[in-house]
Amino acid sequence: MDDVYTEQLIKKQTSMKDVLIKALLVALTIVSVLSIFMFTFGIIALIVMIVVDVIMFPRLKVEYEYLFVNGDLDIDKIMNKSKRKKVFSVSSDQLEMLAPVGSVELMQYKKAKTYDCSSGSGDGKLYALVAVIGGEVCQVIFEPNDTIVEGFFMKAPRKVIRK
Repeated sequence: MDDVYTEQLIKKQTSMKDVLIKALLVALTIVSVLSIFMFTFGIIALIVMIVVDVIMFPRLKVEYEYLFVNGDLDIDKIMNKSKRKKVFSVSSDQLEMLAPVGSVELMQYKKAKTYDCSSGSGDGKLYALVAVIGGEVCQVIFEPNDTIVEGFFMKAPRKVIRK
């Protein structure tokens, strides 16, 4: 049997952008609490801010799941360990190139639409996957394990550059 299956879960590190968003939401909520004492519409502002906080805070806790099955890669974004959203799906037939980030071979794909599905920590081996989906060139930055890289290499050896 030549079936290749692996799944990998990558937790996204909290970035400075996420910290600033959280701080801004907390500050606006505090201002809306203080506005109750000054304006009659202050209670509406407080209710709106509480709803925004309830929606936004869980969205800032992100994990990425890479699922590789026989040459097909699905990348899902999991928010707050409860809500799942498909980010990217590609088969080995659509693959243009899989190479480590910073490779010379990736220079020609600088203008491609880019999705960052990595942890953002800088610890893992970052790869860029370039594929043509619906006539559009897309690039995905992610941290695959060796099984995913070798699986793509088995399906399309000329399109994969390994470290």
